[in-house]
Amino acid sequence: MHFFLENIWVIPLAPLIGFLINGLGCFLRLPYVKSRKFVHFVACTAIFVAFVFAVGVFFDLLGMDPAHRSFTKTLYPWISIGSLEANVAFLADPLSAVMMLIITGVGFLIHVYSIGYMHEDPGFARFFTYLNLFCFAMLLLVMGDNIFMLFIGWEGVGLCSYLLIGFWYEHKPNAVAGMKAFIVNRIGDFAFLIGLFLLFWFLYQQGHPTVAFSGIQENVHLLEGAKVGGISLLALVGILLFIGATGKSAQIPLYVWLPDAMAGPTPVSALIHAATMVTAGIYMIGRLNFVYSLAPEALVVVATVGALTALFAATIGFAQNDIKKVLAYSTVSQLGYMFLGMGTGAYTAGIFHLMTHAFFKACLFLGSGSVILGMHHEQDMRRMGGLKKYMPVTYMTFLLATIAIAGIFPFAGFFSKDEILWKTFESGGHQYWYYVLWGMGVLGAMGTAFYMFRAVAMTFFGKLGERAHEIAPNEVEEDEHGPHQHEHHTPHESPKSMTFALVVLAILSVVGGLVGIPYALGHFFHIPNFFEEWLAPVFAGAHGEGHGAHHDVPVIEYMLMVFSVAIALATSALAVYIYTKRKDLPARFVTRFPRLHRLVHEKYYVDEIYQVLVVNNLLRINQLLALFDQKVVDGFVNFAGTVVRFSSKVAGFTDNRWVDGFVNLVGNSISFAGASLRKAQTGLVQNYLYIAVAGVIALMIWRLL
Repeated sequence: MHFFLENIWVIPLAPLIGFLINGLGCFLRLPYVKSRKFVHFVACTAIFVAFVFAVGVFFDLLGMDPAHRSFTKTLYPWISIGSLEANVAFLADPLSAVMMLIITGVGFLIHVYSIGYMHEDPGFARFFTYLNLFCFAMLLLVMGDNIFMLFIGWEGVGLCSYLLIGFWYEHKPNAVAGMKAFIVNRIGDFAFLIGLFLLFWFLYQQGHPTVAFSGIQENVHLLEGAKVGGISLLALVGILLFIGATGKSAQIPLYVWLPDAMAGPTPVSALIHAATMVTAGIYMIGRLNFVYSLAPEALVVVATVGALTALFAATIGFAQNDIKKVLAYSTVSQLGYMFLGMGTGAYTAGIFHLMTHAFFKACLFLGSGSVILGMHHEQDMRRMGGLKKYMPVTYMTFLLATIAIAGIFPFAGFFSKDEILWKTFESGGHQYWYYVLWGMGVLGAMGTAFYMFRAVAMTFFGKLGERAHEIAPNEVEEDEHGPHQHEHHTPHESPKSMTFALVVLAILSVVGGLVGIPYALGHFFHIPNFFEEWLAPVFAGAHGEGHGAHHDVPVIEYMLMVFSVAIALATSALAVYIYTKRKDLPARFVTRFPRLHRLVHEKYYVDEIYQVLVVNNLLRINQLLALFDQKVVDGFVNFAGTVVRFSSKVAGFTDNRWVDGFVNLVGNSISFAGASLRKAQTGLVQNYLYIAVAGVIALMIWRLL
């Protein structure tokens, strides 16, 4: 019996329980949430339990036959409409196992790091509540066995992203950044939903109304040749789903929310915007690889957008001075590489880079948080410098992660990034456009090495504050809490709860790539590509996946390996040389090319273009609709109200004067008659006798006449 597979439901349940305990305490203001030790114990224990069970699931799967490494645990029926069946069920296979380990493992380290980073924050309990909720939503996304559960997790992480980015909502830019992330993701999610509906509807027409991934995989071949408006159905579905991924995973044109998301606490950047949420789009394409493999047009779109994003975001990183903004655009760029791999059909390479990126980018973000805390909430690298001697652990871990992201052998980033570039180049033999995409990827890799070692040089080398004179007087300094006045403080190393997470992630940044040594290198030492073999059952037969026996390695593959390492080393050395030995060169470049520098520094004015072309026009439409509502809709309603009031006054006058007048006349007449007759009732017997005699006389006279 596989204990952990049978109890896989514990993995999402644990952080959900942590969320409920701390969340109810915050909502009801229970006394136990005032204890920071209790709060972080509950939150960290919850995610650690999930990690332990994720490891157990991994080993349970490892003990199974590779061809049958898939297990579905159904908890209860969820939707049953006609022939449509959707269950609350969790899928455990090699792909979901990798994602579970990343979410819970890296998530646990970030939880531990947050104990020290958020220690003085008054929203300590609320922060850990949101972190647990996010982990629950992300685990639902990667563990659900059907597309409905994936979408619930998809929306859940979007909500948690909004809550965490705008965590310090008292500062308006932070609140705006949270809303921006939420709205941009909704745009992508709209296209995502249309893609899901199309896929389901056409499967329904084929007699297979299924939303389970296994059911879609079995029947998707029935949709080959189907068209919508002359466009291939599967290509259209793939592109629509990818548009959703561009929102969640910050690709052109919906990447604009992620740099602003740095307004949230640094642990949020590490967890959501480096290791988990932004990889949701990559996971989605990997999970639906059987759809994309039948839609080569969609794969070309995915690869092209990925390559463009990788290069575009890398260039922006050259001119950023906020250490977190540099890492933000680096994240956008690295996500582009992942999509380049997925679009090439090299799904294993894309997921491999997802994993290694989670290690070194989380380490870099947490390292930047350590620097910010050590510099007393300073984020501008121009005020830094020389931190190597003040923060040795942070420096070493940051440097190792930087070497990894630069793609230098034998660090983790080399193996995953080089595999993507090689698969892209190899695809050029079938479609020349991929050679262009490979060139973009190479240029992006050069840019990555340059701006990352620029950040290392500006932050850790030289002397403290020696570049502060470069800051213009009109530049407003803001940290993640908002504007602040700079004060001179001696930097200090971060507490052990923070450096522990940095050290573990740095080690993973160094050795994490060894599980995916390519055959071109591994066959010399008879070392298999464990990662490729692990994911082989998930991507079996997928376009671009070369599982099984390996043929002779072409010389060009070794040449490209040497070339990629050489350019990474050269650009890294160039960045360090310029920003340590020739500090005058950046200033001279800015003086000579002020417009180019300003263009890159202002992120190509993309936000301003969106503001002019999209936001302002939407506001104008909103104003027109408001005017139409006020003048036409409200005008008609007000006119109807006036007519009704006038008619009611006429009806009231008629009712009061005629209807009530007639009724009152009858009533008054009867009252008058009654009052007159009442006078005859005197109570004297003789009067009654007189009246009786008068009556008899009157009758006699009447009879005689």
